[in-house]
Amino acid sequence: MLVAAAVCPCPPLLVPDVAAGAAPELDAARAACTDALGVLAAARPGRLVVVGPQEASGLVTYPEGTAGTFRGFGVDLDVRLGTAEGADTDPRLPYSLAVAAWLLERTGWSDAPVEGRGVGESSPPELCVRSGADLAARDERVALLVMGDASACRTLKAPGYLDERAAPFDAEVARALGAADLAALTGLDADLGHELKVSGRAPWQVLAGAAEGADLGGSLLYEDAPYGVGYVVAAWS
Repeated sequence: MLVAAAVCPCPPLLVPDVAAGAAPELDAARAACTDALGVLAAARPGRLVVVGPQEASGLVTYPEGTAGTFRGFGVDLDVRLGTAEGADTDPRLPYSLAVAAWLLERTGWSDAPVEGRGVGESSPPELCVRSGADLAARDERVALLVMGDASACRTLKAPGYLDERAAPFDAEVARALGAADLAALTGLDADLGHELKVSGRAPWQVLAGAAEGADLGGSLLYEDAPYGVGYVVAAWS
């Protein structure tokens, strides 16, 4: 059963070494992520599953110890999911889970075993919801760290340019995540999310499936679009 969840954005810029001189611009987001992870630790889960978007289609499981890297951004920084030493030393975490691994390492996570689940950004809602329900059933006390960004179309300089539909979409996402509104998350329009370059839609729907029947309450900890991309941090407990 799901006992807690943290929702965090997943831009590599969240990692100060990647952001370099722009790092202070996301200090508030990093602080909110730390607070959200504190909610997970307080729930004393028996298992932590990190869920994040990936370019590959379908669902991919990454065992504890799987490596990731930020070398593609010109930074000599490698990470590992959880504290276990993985047998596979080749970095292969998608960037969303690499950012999650960095967050867990930064906060000294050692409260429960960790595994990753990559979710194809084009995954249909029903698959995401079903996957979430399966994850929640794997342990008596499951926590989720859910990575994903809202729209990338909030300003003229945003990666997806300005789209007037982006701000209302992001506002509804922030409201739903802050209120733990499962129906609203399940009902997010996958086609519109694709058009607005939303990476978090599928992971949020995995969360909605996992939380069905868990009676969790939500709290919105952060919402902004500093680079024209919507970033949301929330905690459910």
